[in-house]
Amino acid sequence: MISRRTALQSALAAAALTAALPAGAGNHAERRALRKPKRLSPGQTVGIIAPASSVAEFESIEMAADIVRSLGFEVKKGANLYERSNYLAGDDRGRAEDVNSMFADDGVDAIFSLRGGYGTSRMLPYLDYEVIGQNPKILLGYSDITALLNAIHKATGLVTFHGPIALQNFTKYTFDEYRKVLVEPSRRTIIGQAPPFEGRKGFIDKTNRLTRIVGGKAKGPLIGGNLSLLAAVHGTPYEPNYDGAILFLEDVSEAPYRVDRMLTQLWLAGVLNKVAGVAIGKFTETDGYDGNEFSMEDVLRMRFEPLGAPTLRGLMIGHVEDQTTVPLGVEAELDVDAGTLTLLEAAVS
Repeated sequence: MISRRTALQSALAAAALTAALPAGAGNHAERRALRKPKRLSPGQTVGIIAPASSVAEFESIEMAADIVRSLGFEVKKGANLYERSNYLAGDDRGRAEDVNSMFADDGVDAIFSLRGGYGTSRMLPYLDYEVIGQNPKILLGYSDITALLNAIHKATGLVTFHGPIALQNFTKYTFDEYRKVLVEPSRRTIIGQAPPFEGRKGFIDKTNRLTRIVGGKAKGPLIGGNLSLLAAVHGTPYEPNYDGAILFLEDVSEAPYRVDRMLTQLWLAGVLNKVAGVAIGKFTETDGYDGNEFSMEDVLRMRFEPLGAPTLRGLMIGHVEDQTTVPLGVEAELDVDAGTLTLLEAAVS
């Protein structure tokens, strides 16, 4: 039985969490006016933060800084970047303060996440969404950073970016996709198509293929990211607004039954029938299929075919070396038959 004291503490915690968001940013809030950050330019300063997990060795932080410098930027490290608290990069308030400070700092032009891991959702109540909204900047990361990207976009309208982390080497494909979204955008940009493949007789690309689950076209603002994180923030003030959106999904190390469980949760909650279309990226490093269980394709078809929204699987989104950059909030068109996901506007100013 829950004591009165515990119940009161829970109520106070819930009130504090709700108060952390700006007015109107609850579960059923209207979509906020879009705010676009400035595009990246050589010589700018990029802040590196660790909103989730730390690294095993601090040399990895130096490697991340060198990667960012190789892209043509100066580096500012978050004050909390070298902190560790078990599987977290320091305590929740400290990691949140790094986010707040980077947005508030006029000398920082963009913010890259060091890595994912776990812990981003723990710090969401401690973010200063007013300061973040008043200082629009590029925020880039993926995996566990999904929670941060969606919370900030929902609360402020700021376009955030699901894409490479600071610690990873950019392949030519990853760099080209990052560049056409964040550096040299155009009004219409196709993202997430498979990289060039040199086929020959008897030899085809088996890795990067598209599966057309439900045909047709859909238009709407892009929202989504890592499926595990979307399921984790469902029912909280930080879940995204799914109404009329193009939902993009990816994940790693999740067996088909676990993907089934998370999609079923969102389906039972009425989330999946709100979206205009579904752009599925890569579900990588999954358990092997042995013929005695549903395959990943089975799961995706069971969950999305009955809904009837255009659904395409296999875009270059997720835990893959060749990775696109997806801007949250930007209007896009998904054409399943053509196999394309097209940004209908520039994501940066």
